[in-house]
Amino acid sequence: MTSALAHEADPYILPTPTPDSSVVLPHWISPGNTHPNSRYRDSVWSLAPLIDNPGATLISIHWKNCPAPLRDEMKLVVWSLINGERRPTFLRTKGLSARRRGSAPTMMQKYCEWFRLARWLHQQGITRLADCTKDQWRAYAGERRDEGISRVHAEMVFGYFTDLWVYDQLSARPAGISCPPWEAEGIDDYLPAADGTDNAENSTEPLDPQVLGPLLIWALRFVDDFSDDILAAWVEQRRLMDVAANNTATSVSRAALKGYLLPLVNSGAPLPAARVKGRLYLARDFVAAHTGATHAQIERLVKLHNIQDLVLERPAPCPLNVPVTGEVEGSPWRDHIAFGEATTLMQHLGTAAAIVIAYLTGMRPQEVQALRSGCCPEPTTDDTTGRHLIRSHHFKNVLDDNGNHASAGEVRDVPWVAITPVVRAIRVLERMVPEGELLLSAAHHDVHRPGGKQNQGAIRRTSLNRRIESFVAWVNREAGALGLPDQAIPEDPFGAIGMSRFRRTLAWHVARRPGGLIALAIQYGHMRTVLDTRTSSGYASRSRRGLHSVLDVETALAAADTAARFRERTAAGEKISGPAARRAINAAGQAPRFEGRLVPKTFAKKATAFLARDGVVLYDNPDALLICAFKHDNALCGPDPGATAPRQYACESGCGNTVRTDTHARQLRERADEIDQLAEHAPGPIARKLHANSARLRETAATHDATAQTIEALT
Repeated sequence: MTSALAHEADPYILPTPTPDSSVVLPHWISPGNTHPNSRYRDSVWSLAPLIDNPGATLISIHWKNCPAPLRDEMKLVVWSLINGERRPTFLRTKGLSARRRGSAPTMMQKYCEWFRLARWLHQQGITRLADCTKDQWRAYAGERRDEGISRVHAEMVFGYFTDLWVYDQLSARPAGISCPPWEAEGIDDYLPAADGTDNAENSTEPLDPQVLGPLLIWALRFVDDFSDDILAAWVEQRRLMDVAANNTATSVSRAALKGYLLPLVNSGAPLPAARVKGRLYLARDFVAAHTGATHAQIERLVKLHNIQDLVLERPAPCPLNVPVTGEVEGSPWRDHIAFGEATTLMQHLGTAAAIVIAYLTGMRPQEVQALRSGCCPEPTTDDTTGRHLIRSHHFKNVLDDNGNHASAGEVRDVPWVAITPVVRAIRVLERMVPEGELLLSAAHHDVHRPGGKQNQGAIRRTSLNRRIESFVAWVNREAGALGLPDQAIPEDPFGAIGMSRFRRTLAWHVARRPGGLIALAIQYGHMRTVLDTRTSSGYASRSRRGLHSVLDVETALAAADTAARFRERTAAGEKISGPAARRAINAAGQAPRFEGRLVPKTFAKKATAFLARDGVVLYDNPDALLICAFKHDNALCGPDPGATAPRQYACESGCGNTVRTDTHARQLRERADEIDQLAEHAPGPIARKLHANSARLRETAATHDATAQTIEALT
């Protein structure tokens, strides 16, 4: 049967490509995608024509990684993977969630596994894919399984091998790959044993509070206090560089250069220096802009007098002619911004703004990367709420009308709510990029190499993660120089800070620190009842899982931890007081236990159901120094109808949900002592208020001592 007849008989079969055929057929490329398309004969195939997400890494297939004897056959299958659609009959056997075509990153995972299989077959002396029999499938599956991959990962990998067979059948010239035996025999016998670590979701660790606190403080400082200085310095530095680039060599400019540099050389005075990628050099652009000399004239003089070595011995900063208005702890954050330093500070400013947005919105990294200038307009006069809303794209689980992955994502149905620090961060980024451009445009944020071909789309996540680490290093050096070692950012116990950790960390602080270490989380605490009732004024309810599920999971974990600590304290003999003491004992006995930090995918629904059990969920309130055994009708904090959690920032004394242990009583007295120490150094009226506050805390502790009972007496 010819290719034409085959295609007519089965619309899913693809025509045989020619050497000049496009790697990605035109109908799969969106109108706005301008990435160049590769040809079938090329040794490197670009999948960029399939990628419309501005924050995604562009993917290429390097055919040198596939053994030469199997390369031609594998090319046909991979081309079918890129351009073909799996038949609906096959999809129905795999469940309704299976997609006809996956995303480019999913394609990459598949062809990487196929190349790995091809290298193994080549080592076995097999030069045709058709010679991969059931025996070879079983042997390779056993080796791949025994490499230590998890059960879920193994099932995914073996599914990719099934797809090798499926996509081969979409070719007009199939290689004859055999069906893997697990399709007929079942896959269980081919998988490693379950070890309890599979199906993990939300396993990303939140940032340690001791890390996030100073990190957020410095990020906000950059946005609120340093941004005007940095942006002004960047403009001035660029102006000087433009002047230097347009100088013309004349005898006058040569004389001016000698008159400027040689007295410094001969007198032993410091020489104007700038740091480029960590190394000191003569600040050539600065010198050129101030003398009118060209780079060639400067280079000749540098070599003639060995000036570069002298710069390393006695460097001097080159202050830019811009005022410094920002402050740290009431003092200017530096005397001046030096030429060359503005480049580094601009990079840190962009990073700081990204940190503020990522943490204080709960966006996923790719959602932050997709933000554009103008995404957060000022509220209109018709908007009585006065809220700033962010309208942009989301990407997770977005499909087109045919059920295929939509790389460009779609505009989120419900906008994100932007609190004031986020709005200010967006406004700073809008000053760094042209109107309508991506806020994190790589072309405008790569200040060291502006405008290169590689700078397409948004800054990649790996680059953002590196920039965060660089930002932390700068902060720690600056904190030491300013005599603020307590504001340095410590190393996180769970590894590098990365964009993917901010979303989980926000949920952690909302659930566990309603008014504590990270004060800005209070603003999300005020939205707690909105989040619980799933109204459209906050993170509205959506069919796809969003911050709601993350928050419910983290809140359920926090409640379980609170119950576990309560059990430990009472088992150790601590007494309990409060009107909800007996209910708390019952709740602690019913609370689930969680080992480790891995959370199953199904746990989000279970978490929501767990939190909805009115009266038997325990919430720790570290500010009020109590446990809230939340029962809606008893709560004095004013929860909205349908709320399943207390408004912990609005905790009221005398509430019928209150529970305290001996530990809380001790903490009340410790806090009272701290307040009394503050009062000793405060003016009279303030001191009296502080002493009254400490007295109330001691009275609360005394009431606990007088009324507390053991768990045996209460049960």
